[in-house]
Amino acid sequence: MNSPNPNISPDRPVIRQLDEAAINRIAAGEVVERPASAVKELVENALDAGAGRIEVCIADGGKTLIRVTDDGHGIAPEDLPLALSRHATSKIDGTDLLNIHSFGFRGEALPSLGAVGRLKITSRAGAAAGEIVVSGGAHETVRPAALGKGTVVELRDLFYATPARLKFLRTDRAEMQAISDVVKRLAMAEPHVGFTLRDVSGGGEGRVTFRADPETGDMFEALHGRLARILGAEFAENALAIDAEREDIRLTGYAALPTYSRGSAVAQYLFVNGRPVRDKLLIGALRGAYADFLSRDRHPAAALFITCDPHRVDVNVHPAKSEVRFREPGLVRGLIVSALRHALADAGHRASTTVAGATLGAMRPEPMEPRVYQMDRPSLGQRPMPPSPGFAETMAPSARVEEVIEPPQPVEELPLGAARAQVHENYIIAQTGDGIVIVDQHAAHERLVYEKLKRQMAENGVASQALLIPEIVEFSVGDCARLLEIADELAKLGLVIEPFGGAAIAVRETPAVLGEVNAKAMLTDVLDELSDLGDSQSVKAKIEAILSRVACHGSIRSGRWMRGEEMNALLREMEATPHSGQCNHGRPTYVELKLADIEKLFGRT
Repeated sequence: MNSPNPNISPDRPVIRQLDEAAINRIAAGEVVERPASAVKELVENALDAGAGRIEVCIADGGKTLIRVTDDGHGIAPEDLPLALSRHATSKIDGTDLLNIHSFGFRGEALPSLGAVGRLKITSRAGAAAGEIVVSGGAHETVRPAALGKGTVVELRDLFYATPARLKFLRTDRAEMQAISDVVKRLAMAEPHVGFTLRDVSGGGEGRVTFRADPETGDMFEALHGRLARILGAEFAENALAIDAEREDIRLTGYAALPTYSRGSAVAQYLFVNGRPVRDKLLIGALRGAYADFLSRDRHPAAALFITCDPHRVDVNVHPAKSEVRFREPGLVRGLIVSALRHALADAGHRASTTVAGATLGAMRPEPMEPRVYQMDRPSLGQRPMPPSPGFAETMAPSARVEEVIEPPQPVEELPLGAARAQVHENYIIAQTGDGIVIVDQHAAHERLVYEKLKRQMAENGVASQALLIPEIVEFSVGDCARLLEIADELAKLGLVIEPFGGAAIAVRETPAVLGEVNAKAMLTDVLDELSDLGDSQSVKAKIEAILSRVACHGSIRSGRWMRGEEMNALLREMEATPHSGQCNHGRPTYVELKLADIEKLFGRT
């Protein structure tokens, strides 16, 4: 027998209206999850106020103090009490909840913060400045204040009114890291605005943990400078500019080369109409665009901005406004995938500069041996030291240099230079105009063969094999309908399905290149992708995985001697083939070392 619930009275419950303080605390639980949420709301308010510079001061991970200072247009003293009322906002008039052009629009942030902490707002609009204080939802009267320009919002003792929430906060360091991430994302969204993040936990001026001065130039120049400041110069050097448009939806930003990848998705920043978001559709599209160039344990780095009519995207689906819903999700996903793949193709054989840096880092000179004088040499009676194995006369040669036929163009005009030697039966050494290139012959040829096979598949289609007895697969009625909606797309990939009545589907043909296929498992994967991303690439991914395997087995093997003509032909084909800078698994196919860097290794500069 179940025990009675202590929260449910045996008497008939009475419906009552919650008081304003309880309502604000409930709302605060949705809007303010942690100190980083409060910083996000306050900085977004500053941006909506037209601020050119924003300073954020934090103490104890935001638990004891969050102070945001901006130079925006401010709030008039007589409007301060209204600004602390729920659903009071200057961003919209309430007639059209889809036409959102600002970060905030609900009017919940300030009253929510005032309900769970001690909030003080000092602001100046025009000639007058005022100050108002609210603690635990209790307002004080507005009083005059001294302030030059803009607004200062100070939040102390966050969650003091709801102490249970304090137990769920992480360490000060973890909360500060979350705040830093929020500020950096907003700094990317507004490169023409200056940001300063200061840790004042010890009192006084504290220390600056992040600073980004306003960038100048057009949108791409400003964004490139801001990304270099936040993500590092290496990202800026190895990022490709993205600018594509389809049906009035525009995609801009920067995406890194596949060889500049990360071990997790920490370097993926996505924005919709300037708003930082974490959306499954966009993340899946980014992963799909790089699926052919990275292994599963590597993740691309990118900062992408989608701009469209606000009526085509709903930002009002989550209190934190971090998720969005597109009216045409397939169009957005297709734009991201096609734009990134075109940019990667236009990059040609280019690989990231970090490859050369890692190579030079591994080529540290050996420590100098102490000088041996004549008196320290072994006497005739002592046993002589064995010769160094590196100079043994019986050692097999590790390199082969043969007469190489010079290419018709001068070396200076060839991006990958002219072949000069082959070492360890796998690496081609080529001379360029200002350095040398080391090519992994197997990895390079593997990518070349793979791209050729994909091109042939695109031109001639995917060959299918008819099943002698169609395989009948049963799903739910809804799943069957979803699969049949994309039957035409699956047929182009060699997978032919038909309705079989009720909740069953007949699989009549499967892609020939896949051999024997478990049709139910493949269709289940397709359904999983449809549920997760709204689109399915699993069949195409399986076909491309087979082509990649065929390319691996059909390429030049490691350990094979190559003639000079073959080496130069491989270099020229790499220069003409997109994506040849990385193999099918995302590893670099060549390393370029500049002559100036090589001379540094030998102390010549």
